[in-house]
Amino acid sequence: MSERLTDEQILGMLKDVEAIRSGHFVLTSGRHSDTYIQCARVLENPALTNELAEEAVRRLPEGTQVDLVVAPAVGGIIFGFAVASALNVNFLFSEREAGTMVFRRSFAIPTGAHVLVCEDVVTTGGSVKEVCSLIEQSGGTVVGVVSIIDRGGERKFSHDFYPLLELITESWPAEDCELCKAGNEPYSPGSRRLK
Repeated sequence: MSERLTDEQILGMLKDVEAIRSGHFVLTSGRHSDTYIQCARVLENPALTNELAEEAVRRLPEGTQVDLVVAPAVGGIIFGFAVASALNVNFLFSEREAGTMVFRRSFAIPTGAHVLVCEDVVTTGGSVKEVCSLIEQSGGTVVGVVSIIDRGGERKFSHDFYPLLELITESWPAEDCELCKAGNEPYSPGSRRLK
């Protein structure tokens, strides 16, 4: 396996593909921010995605048993698949149905499976928490969570977390958004509201 990537190298990779954007955004969590991390710009590049997935695997504690990788749709799917490929294990994803995270497409967690959860960007961790609960309700054990970016928000999940890069960006509740108060229209580039 190749040498570990530094935080500076990972940040440089994100900047090179213009994944860090400035403006007025509504995040998946519903919070507003003047910075958006568009991981789709990373994930459109298979070589870069695979390199980051291999780094995520390198950063897992030695001896971590992973039988399966699971990601929430839509943002976590490509990165989750790449991590599963790096680990040589199966991959599946959860989706929202009537607002609730579920497994569809005949996906099932084998009882007792050690599951690694993957996400592209974590702010509050709401989607991750839902996926972890779904895995545990299905009889699996969550061994950790990996992501490309940790935005530094107050996380709502308690599992071990191994982000590739912590990139603290400010966000605030919509009702406290100064950009909205100034009349700036927000843009919602995330995938939560897809139907």
